[in-house]
Amino acid sequence: MDEQVNASRSQSGPLPELSAEEKRTLLNLARQTLDDYLGRGRLPRYETRSSALLQKRAAFVTLWNRDSGELRGCRGEAYPCRPLVDSVMQMAIAAATDDPRFPPVTADEVPDLRIDINALTPMRSIRPEEVVVGRHGLRIVQGAETGLLLPEVPVRYGWDRQEYLRWVCKKAGLPEDAWRAEDTELYGFESEAWGEE
Repeated sequence: MDEQVNASRSQSGPLPELSAEEKRTLLNLARQTLDDYLGRGRLPRYETRSSALLQKRAAFVTLWNRDSGELRGCRGEAYPCRPLVDSVMQMAIAAATDDPRFPPVTADEVPDLRIDINALTPMRSIRPEEVVVGRHGLRIVQGAETGLLLPEVPVRYGWDRQEYLRWVCKKAGLPEDAWRAEDTELYGFESEAWGEE
């Protein structure tokens, strides 16, 4: 079994739910991070005493073109390795500069971007029949190949469970039915998702 899954399982107790104010704080910090890093090459200074923001938690940051609604970048961490507040800052930078599907975001583009954030629960092994579309994100692992889809992706495209399983395989570069193979590991997670209006 994946060592990182074991590590994420060892987190004690349920994750604290984020308040509306904490979610706003993270969105503002993600935007400030893009402004400061792309415009001045530095990270914003930030301090918090919020236990929810300081708990180790994996996050994804997604950037959208505000006018067209098209994806501009998305990066994230599957496993909790740093405080949520730090994960959001680092993934905002990665989404802007390290998504291989797109050229790097420029400082001039930042005002035209909309930011979404996903804060993930720990991964757990999940059987295909347990997958609930709209509730579970999926990560598939077969050998060195891995792919991950956030819970809202199948909802956005109107996929049922079978389509969702096929697409997470494709995301990993695997055959569409790889989720059925004995040497395939399937993990599920849930996510708090929010974004700028």
